[in-house]
Amino acid sequence: MSAPLDPTVTDAPARPVIGVLALQGDVREHLAALRAAGAEAVSVRRVEELAAVDGLVIPGGESTTMSRLLVVFELLEPLRARLRDGMPAYGSCAGMILLASEVLDTRPDAECLSGIDITVRRNAFGRQVDSFEEDLDFLGVGGAPMRAVFIRAPWVERVGEHVEVLATVPEGPAAGRVVAVRQGAVLATSFHPEVTGDRRVHELFVGMVREAIATHG
Repeated sequence: MSAPLDPTVTDAPARPVIGVLALQGDVREHLAALRAAGAEAVSVRRVEELAAVDGLVIPGGESTTMSRLLVVFELLEPLRARLRDGMPAYGSCAGMILLASEVLDTRPDAECLSGIDITVRRNAFGRQVDSFEEDLDFLGVGGAPMRAVFIRAPWVERVGEHVEVLATVPEGPAAGRVVAVRQGAVLATSFHPEVTGDRRVHELFVGMVREAIATHG
């Protein structure tokens, strides 16, 4: 289980620098959500930009395209190395797929980052015409249930021993499916909180980044 964030931590910067991987996908929405949640948000396309951030968001988009572009931009191995070194990361939808250790129903040449010990299934809820919204109870954030937007979303079919399940689908044909997880400093959701105006997931992640800075420097 992940330790709760310590609100008394004061060693972390007030506005940690958090990057959004800007190769493809809904980059602008994540940048705006991070800024509203208290971070200095920057786009990341180059190795030197990745090296300069305290944490990274991998946005929704098309996971196999993003995988290919990570190779083209020579970011794949540097990103894997930073994740191994403990850099906090958050992935939404395609970002969850990329952070996974195993991906089902993907191209044989697709790369993943193995940032979190989960198996995910791409497009598990159906194609874009099957997109939907659902109210979720999300462990670790207060307030009302979270309105979640699923767009060609994956779900988690297996969680590793050290992975914490934060949210599941409450009802319907997909009831019980895992759609939000955390392992240490890595967070992932099947859905897109950046499009709803609800900043609680981004606030959680900004807090995780502050905690990592205070703990590890």
